Amino acid sequence: MSRSRPSHLHLLRRLRHLALAPVRVVLRLLVAVWWTLVCYLVLVVGRAAMGTAPRRDAWGIRVCSAWCRGLGRVAGWRLEVVGRPPEAPFLLVANHLSYVDVLVLGAAAGGNFVAKREISDWPVIGHLARAVGTVFIDREAKRDLVRVSRVMHGALAVGKGVVVFPEGTTGDGSRLLPFQTSLLEVAAAEGRPVPWAVVEYETEPGLPPASRSVCWTGGVVLVPHVLRLLTLPHFTARVTFGAEPVRGGDRKQIARRLRDAMSAQLAGRGSGTEAATPV
Repeated sequence: MSRSRPSHLHLLRRLRHLALAPVRVVLRLLVAVWWTLVCYLVLVVGRAAMGTAPRRDAWGIRVCSAWCRGLGRVAGWRLEVVGRPPEAPFLLVANHLSYVDVLVLGAAAGGNFVAKREISDWPVIGHLARAVGTVFIDREAKRDLVRVSRVMHGALAVGKGVVVFPEGTTGDGSRLLPFQTSLLEVAAAEGRPVPWAVVEYETEPGLPPASRSVCWTGGVVLVPHVLRLLTLPHFTARVTFGAEPVRGGDRKQIARRLRDAMSAQLAGRGSGTEAATPV
């Protein structure tokens, strides 16, 4: 009898999840739209009232972080932060599993993101991303790397944080994908230490695994995936910041050391032993 109890609990959880899913999705979408509009209005009004560009940029980062935290809570996350986020200016490297990563890192660390060019065309999200200083890159055009590197250098020079996903695409969390090293040239040229973070997701037994319900991979259509994500009653989003930044003489060496440190963390051998802090 004791062995069958967990399976019964999982079945009940699954049935309840299916029964409440439509209502949950509608309510969350309505709240998400409301919260996004509120943050957008606060962003526009606040930026108009700020006198200098640094103050406008700082305001944008603060509003973006609040938007990320609020949207994550609407989606049902339980955000846990392990370790200490870097202080700006920083060039933060993280693994990439989902569009949710941006919310996680935006809430925990802030900063400007380097994102694929296609996101700039997304309704509402693209406009918000541009408003808070997201740097869009056309990964198919190698010459665009020169422009993006120049923008990153300028952001770091004025004390901003920059977040990059060197995998260039999303994975399912089972392993790190190969790193594209071009965006690490800024750190190599300046001799800048590179902090890193590992993002992980979990769902409860009886619910769809995070590798399918939260991670966004393999050409899955965005809107249906978002709707499936919103059916989850909740999920755990954990971000672990490395205890020590990585240094190297060139971008390939930096990339290798980053992969080693981040892979060790994913394998449970990392140095992130501090207790998780709910956010």
